[in-house]
Amino acid sequence: MANTVTAQKTIRLVITRQESRDSKPYTEEFEIPYRPNMNVIGALMEIQRNPVNAKGEPTTPVVWDSNCLEEVCGACSMVINGKPRQACSALLDKLEQPVRIAPMKTFPVIRDLVVDRSRMFEALKRVKAWIPIDGTYDLGPGPRMPESKRQWAYILSKCMTCGVCMEACPNVNDRSSFIGPFAISQVRLFNAHPTGEMNKEERLEALMQDGGIEGCGNSQNCVQVCPKEIPLTTSIAAINGETTKYLFKKWLTM
Repeated sequence: MANTVTAQKTIRLVITRQESRDSKPYTEEFEIPYRPNMNVIGALMEIQRNPVNAKGEPTTPVVWDSNCLEEVCGACSMVINGKPRQACSALLDKLEQPVRIAPMKTFPVIRDLVVDRSRMFEALKRVKAWIPIDGTYDLGPGPRMPESKRQWAYILSKCMTCGVCMEACPNVNDRSSFIGPFAISQVRLFNAHPTGEMNKEERLEALMQDGGIEGCGNSQNCVQVCPKEIPLTTSIAAINGETTKYLFKKWLTM
């Protein structure tokens, strides 16, 4: 049984590494001094300052992505002790040793813990996850949203495209074109906006194509791992109803 880090003076990490996109992954162990309240990013920075593995051998610093360090940007997503999450909010005091860190498998690995999340950004383009406006002149204040709608829309807007929901979803893999739960939730967000609803049917059409909403297997893993606690399954159910109504509307107008 692994002991918690609070009972030890050092922290042991087992990190899955990969030199390039085409090279094979391997694991390397590190042992660093324990400090209270250290997060996984702090541990990786300690290795970066002193790139020596647990055998005492010099090695290359571990490569990872991070930016805000306060669970807002979504850049530092990785698999920590088997769970996809944000490294900046993963406190070592609450993790069992050895702390096992690996890149997300859903996305191509660029190097070590850095992955290519282009699949997510292409999905946002596919569903037009933006509000189209004419920025050539001052349009004045935008239309107001009812407070009841604004409250749940704000929760959906906290999505940071971190990829954790994609990593946890069994329907997202290299053999599937499923667009993913985050993109479906963003369709619900932008379709609820008074200006964004101008492109409502285009977004629903995109989700009715191959790899769209029909790819969801209702495993509900996504809502369990979302670091922002976004009700992804609620959004999927709502958009499922919207696409069904839109489909019937198309049939009736043919």
